[in-house]
Amino acid sequence: MMLRKSSKLLLSNPNNYISAFTANSVVPRLFSHSQTPSPSIKLGFLNNVSDGIRASATPASTFDLLSSGRHFGRCYWELSKARLSLLVVATSGTGYVLGSGNAIDLVGLCWTCTGTMMVAASANSLNQVFEISNDAKMKRTMLRPLPSGRISIPHAATWATSVGLAGTALLAYNTNMLTAGLAASNLFLYAFVYTPLKQIHPINTWVGAVVGAIPPLLGWTAASGQISLNGMILPAALYFWQIPHFMALAYLCRQDYAAGGYRMLSLADASGQRTASVALRNCLYLIPLGFLACDWGVTSGWFCLESSLITLAMSAAAFSFYKDRTTQKARKMFHASLLYLPVFMSGLMIHRLTTDNQQCLVEENTKRIVKLSSSSETIAGESGNSNRKSVRHSTVGRQARPPVAYASVAPFPFLPAPSYATTP
Repeated sequence: MMLRKSSKLLLSNPNNYISAFTANSVVPRLFSHSQTPSPSIKLGFLNNVSDGIRASATPASTFDLLSSGRHFGRCYWELSKARLSLLVVATSGTGYVLGSGNAIDLVGLCWTCTGTMMVAASANSLNQVFEISNDAKMKRTMLRPLPSGRISIPHAATWATSVGLAGTALLAYNTNMLTAGLAASNLFLYAFVYTPLKQIHPINTWVGAVVGAIPPLLGWTAASGQISLNGMILPAALYFWQIPHFMALAYLCRQDYAAGGYRMLSLADASGQRTASVALRNCLYLIPLGFLACDWGVTSGWFCLESSLITLAMSAAAFSFYKDRTTQKARKMFHASLLYLPVFMSGLMIHRLTTDNQQCLVEENTKRIVKLSSSSETIAGESGNSNRKSVRHSTVGRQARPPVAYASVAPFPFLPAPSYATTP
C-alpha cells in the first residue's frame, strides 16, 4: 500500500519526485552546473519510474510455466536413464549401418534411433516405477525422481506408457513390423520379466544380457527387413560383453544391492571366485566373433585382428580380477569393459563390407572352390587311370568273363554256367 501511494504521489506531481532525489547527495554531483535538472531529464526519470511500475504489475505465470517445464523435463531425463538409453541407441544405430547395403538411408537411421530412444526411455521409466521402494533404500538411487518425491507415480507411469506406445508406433510406421515387434518384445522383457526377476534369482543378469543384445538386431532388421546369421555378430558381442560388465558392477556395489533387496550372484559368492570365473569365461567367448565377422563377410580381415586384441585386453583384466579378487581389480575390469564396446562397434563400422565387396568376396571364394574341385577331379582321374592300368595288367593271361556270368551263377545256382569262346 505504501508503494502504491508513493507511486501515485510521484506521478501526480513530478516536482515531488525531483525534490525527493535532490535531497540525496548524488544529485548535486550529477547536476553540478545547475541546481535543478532540465525538463528532459525530469521526463526521463518519470518514464523509468512508470516502466518499473508496469514491470512489477506483470503476472509471474510465464516464469512459473518455464520453471515447471524445466522441472519435469529434468525428471523425464532421469526417469529415462538418458545416458543408458543413448548407449542403446548407439548399438541400434550400429546394427542399422551394418545391415545397410552400399548406401545408408540416413532418414531411416534417424527414425530407427528416435524410436529406439523412446522405447528405451519407456522401459527404464517403468523399471523405476516398479522399483521405487528398492531405490529408496540404495545410496546410488535414492535421489531419483520417484524416491525423492519430485514426481508422482501416476505421472511417471503415464509418461512411460505414452512414450513407449509412441516409439513402437513410430518404428512400425517408418521401418517395418518386424522391428516394431522386436522393440515391443524387448520392452516387455525388460519391464515385466527382468525387473521383477532381479529380486528373485541371480539369473536376472543373463536375462538382462538378452535385453541388451536385442537393440543391434533391431537396427539390423530396420535396415535389411530380415534376421540373418551375419546380423548376429553384434548382438552376440553385446550379450557376452554384458556379463563381465555387470559382474564387475555387482561386485563393486554388492552392499548397495543387498540393501536394495536384489539377488545378484556376487551376494551369494563371498569369496568372489564364481563371479570372477563367470566374467573371465564370457570374455573368452568374445574371441571368435572377429573371425566369424570376417568369415561371414561382414567385415574385412583387419577387424579380426583388432577384435582379437581388444578382447584379449579385456580378458587380461578379467584374469587379473580372477587371480586377485579385490575392489581395485574389479574396477579395472569394469573400466576395460567400458572401453571395449565403443572400440568394437567402431571397428565393425570402419571395416564393414558393402554389398559390392561381399559379392566380390563370394566370387573369389567360388573361384577358389572351383579351382580346388577341378584339381581334385584331375587327381582322381589320374588315380583312376592308374587303377585301370593295373587291373588290365593283372588280368592278362586269364580268361575274361563278363559280369553277366557272375550274375547268372550267384542268384541261380541250379543253372549251368555258360561257356564263352576265348579270343586268340
